[in-house]
Amino acid sequence: MPDYHDDLRLAHVLADAADSTTMERFKALDLKVETKPDMTPVSEADKAAEELIRGSLQRTRPRDAVLGEEFGSEGSGPRRWVVDPIDGTKNYVRGVPVWATLIALMERGEGGDRPVVGVVSAPALGRRWWAAEGLGAYTGRSLSSATRLAVSRVSRLSDASFAYSSLSGWEERGKLNGFLDLTRACWRTRGYGDFWPYMMVAEGSVDICAEPELSLWDMAANAVIVQEAGGRFTGLDGVPGPNSGDAAASNGLLHGAMLDHLRS
Repeated sequence: MPDYHDDLRLAHVLADAADSTTMERFKALDLKVETKPDMTPVSEADKAAEELIRGSLQRTRPRDAVLGEEFGSEGSGPRRWVVDPIDGTKNYVRGVPVWATLIALMERGEGGDRPVVGVVSAPALGRRWWAAEGLGAYTGRSLSSATRLAVSRVSRLSDASFAYSSLSGWEERGKLNGFLDLTRACWRTRGYGDFWPYMMVAEGSVDICAEPELSLWDMAANAVIVQEAGGRFTGLDGVPGPNSGDAAASNGLLHGAMLDHLRS
């Protein structure tokens, strides 16, 4: 099995630098915010953090490709870094502390590209999560001060906590009825949104979560963390990994039941 220790350490260095950049402008009164063609916001901090990460990767991993939300794809090859400089920009620009920088390394294999390293850093919450293939998933302040993550053992939907992002996305895609049926079948539902529910699945404090429309940079880091914590991460089609354009994550025991509802 390949050794991803060096890549994981680099991802932490990149996250440290991004955290400094994003926190410096968080809640700034003169923060510049634009609207992208897809009508989503982008701030100067999004762009600055991604430029910083790309510059560092160009120096340290010049042979690797990079895909980022703000500046697209660059390079080619079997290894690709996937970056969301601020996941939760709407929260960021409103001063809500639930946002994070997502950094993943994907590697090409027989079954296609898969995430092998992931770091999710939420500096305004004072939290960070990370994982590497074969090394497990962890949370803590640093690599040397960390707690290993493990998903829950809840095995019935009636006992499960379900996290989601919004109702509108399910309604726009004609999947609202299945979504509502799932919420009724679960013990508890909460709309945490963005990266956070996936991290709570990995921690075992939430049992299932799902979103109906996502990009690769929204999912790659989350996927490897959930999987290394013992959970499952698939598309709503059940295909493993972050390549389906939507996502379902669980402790594994509830995955089939969750997908049955969301497909109906």
